[in-house]
Amino acid sequence: MWNLNSLISHLLGLDALTLSVEQICLRAAVVYVVAMLMVRVVGDRRFAGKYAAIDIILSITLGATLSRAINGAAPFFPTLAGGVVLVAMHWLLAAVSFRLPQLEPWIKGRSRLLVQDGQVNHSALRASHLTEGDLRMIMRSTGSLTDLDQVELARLEPSGDISV
Repeated sequence: MWNLNSLISHLLGLDALTLSVEQICLRAAVVYVVAMLMVRVVGDRRFAGKYAAIDIILSITLGATLSRAINGAAPFFPTLAGGVVLVAMHWLLAAVSFRLPQLEPWIKGRSRLLVQDGQVNHSALRASHLTEGDLRMIMRSTGSLTDLDQVELARLEPSGDISV
């Protein structure tokens, strides 16, 4: 009887000399999910810049996958199938976040309240890896108010932008 390690090794082809189409597709799905989890731990702002983490992950993993098909480092058609799985997962997660709004913050990220009625939310700054100086600099560079006492509301958006 197979134990869990043997099952995972077989499904992902960890010890295989050549990978099947199914193993490449499953690997693509696992890498996508693990990448999403890693981005959630790091936080969107530092990772994704102005794009949602879900879009950045697709760009990186799809580019890396398809480049292997182009340069011959992996079998052509199975690698394309892995790329299709990545795009399908991206589409599926976007559809799930649309249909189930309670999952949208996990999939696409959520905004963080940084300033309300002139009061800086230091715990939100800390969770976002921002200092008050960073906040002031970003506000200056976007032409927003720089006197935080005058700010009614400032949020760090999932895109990494700060809306004031």
